[in-house]
Amino acid sequence: MRNPGPERLASGMPRALVILIAGACLVVIIAGLKLGAWLIAPVFLAMVIVITLRPVPQWLRRHGVPAGIATALLILLVYALVAALVVILVVSIAQLASLLPAYAERADDLLDGLKSLLAHWNISPEQLRPATDQLDFDRLLGYVGNLLGSVTSIGTSILFVLALLLFFCIEASGAGARQLALQSDRPAIGSAISGFVRGTRRYMFVTTVFGLIVAVLDTIALEIMGIPLPLLWGVLAFITNYIPNVGFILGLAPPAILGLLEGGWQTLLAVIVVYSALNFVIQSVIQPRFVGQAVGISTIATFLSLVLWGWVLGPLGAILAIPLTLLAKALLVDVDPRARWVDDLLASRATGRAEAPPRPSAEPEKS
Repeated sequence: MRNPGPERLASGMPRALVILIAGACLVVIIAGLKLGAWLIAPVFLAMVIVITLRPVPQWLRRHGVPAGIATALLILLVYALVAALVVILVVSIAQLASLLPAYAERADDLLDGLKSLLAHWNISPEQLRPATDQLDFDRLLGYVGNLLGSVTSIGTSILFVLALLLFFCIEASGAGARQLALQSDRPAIGSAISGFVRGTRRYMFVTTVFGLIVAVLDTIALEIMGIPLPLLWGVLAFITNYIPNVGFILGLAPPAILGLLEGGWQTLLAVIVVYSALNFVIQSVIQPRFVGQAVGISTIATFLSLVLWGWVLGPLGAILAIPLTLLAKALLVDVDPRARWVDDLLASRATGRAEAPPRPSAEPEKS
């Protein structure tokens, strides 16, 4: 009996060679995405916003509002939301910059107290110097100044996103007809794109609802504890809620540090306890269950997508990690029935498509 050679695909190429070629292509694609992150991330952000809010003009048209007026109302709604968010962030950051110099002396006192405490444990100042040299409050003020100095460039990016939103909102009125044509001409691609739109809309709805709940609760709690700028930290908690898994830590750090400067270690612990009770339970325990049910992606796949897209596209990639993963899955997995096994690996629970292999039929008995 002849020994079979290496496993080959229907194309005649060895499977190992196909895997190597696919891996090389993937590296090139990721490098291209990283190089064009300045363009890809804002474009995808605008597309996700329009996909999320598209049901609004559809609802208006079902209630007799003309298509042009419904599209104009959608544009006004999007612009109003973006403008409100930008105004809150810019004003709050300006207030923070004027507030931080008042805490410089308090920060030095806390640092001296920490040195005394560690010296009481027989840790010499020479051993502490490499760490304490990094704790420079003036350097923190410099970071805030650089942040304020970059408001102009941020404003340019926002204008670019607003222009994209305008064109996407106008084109969204004809998206239904294009989707039907695509579904008729290429059913597999049409179904995959429809699944991406549905999954993205569900994810954004669930994440936005939980983000609003967390933001309101955090703002109220920080106001009660007397932490300065509670509205800024509430908005920060809302934005970081879109970052899977680690958004809780990113939203906790600034108000916790400000609580330390404002009221000492007791206030720091109070902020951590409140955030842990509110944000951790909601964002890390309850919300992932709803997100997994909405998009069908497991927790480990969510975390890996956060790491990948955050590295490739930067902060916007971290915020849009789940929609980007849904788009990649739609284009690479859902369009090809032979790749559905990848969906089983990424799914939050088994899809139940597996069936027992057919049993060989017995030969009919001869009479």
